Amino acid sequence: MDLGLTQAGIDVIESFEIDEKCCKTLKKNFNHKVNQTDITTITVLDQPEADIYVGTFPCTRYSTAADISKTRTGDDLFLHFFRHIALAKPEMYIVENVPGMKIFPVVMEALTKLPDYYVRVECPVNANMWLPQERKRLIVIGTKKPFNNFEYSNSKPISLKDIVEKDAYIEIPQYVLNRINGKYRDKPIVSDPDNDDKAPTCVAHYAKDVGTRLIKDGKRIRPYTVKEYARLQGFPDWFWFSGTDRDAYRQIGNAVAVPMAEWIGRQAVKYFNK
Repeated sequence: MDLGLTQAGIDVIESFEIDEKCCKTLKKNFNHKVNQTDITTITVLDQPEADIYVGTFPCTRYSTAADISKTRTGDDLFLHFFRHIALAKPEMYIVENVPGMKIFPVVMEALTKLPDYYVRVECPVNANMWLPQERKRLIVIGTKKPFNNFEYSNSKPISLKDIVEKDAYIEIPQYVLNRINGKYRDKPIVSDPDNDDKAPTCVAHYAKDVGTRLIKDGKRIRPYTVKEYARLQGFPDWFWFSGTDRDAYRQIGNAVAVPMAEWIGRQAVKYFNK
């Protein structure tokens, strides 16, 4: 989100993140202040003033995938974002999450019924407008004045071929070969850039199992490299991720798709410039 907003021309003052490796990534790629902290412990009015507050709290307990493990319970971090908005009263606030958040009436009430705000709920916004992956998201934008000049992208998404590294080197674990050869009950999702132009959603779980999503590179079927997975989320090649490859996959899967974040930022810029 920080990268997309910055690319849209927004000056990011500071960001809050609890994960140490994510903080290292942010500090390496940006010049703004990065606070490694739990937002449940910080007071609102001690923070610097800002025109826009952005909340991208974890989506795992709002997603339909959480139904499988019976953990689709929502998450109370939204209350702390709500606390910041209610006390700081910025000109604009933005929330990004999965569409599954809509089924939680308490969450939606808190984020859309704040007094003195006009609220837009855009859902689903699909990253396939910009990227060769299906990634649907819910975007909530609250503003103190009506926000009418809102536009969707009409640009052509990059192709799946555009993300493939030429002659990429990547080790293929035995369990991945076993899955390819049908020794697992669940088969991998294999994307073929010569015949498909879409990949499945980038997920953080790829850090634990790179056999679930595979790509044909013209020579073999294999997992995505870190660079390819990052490109699938819209990251430029210069962007650096801290930790191991598995750490990078996790951070990429948890990220907001960069062009989607930039699109949100451009809408915000239009609001402030009108």
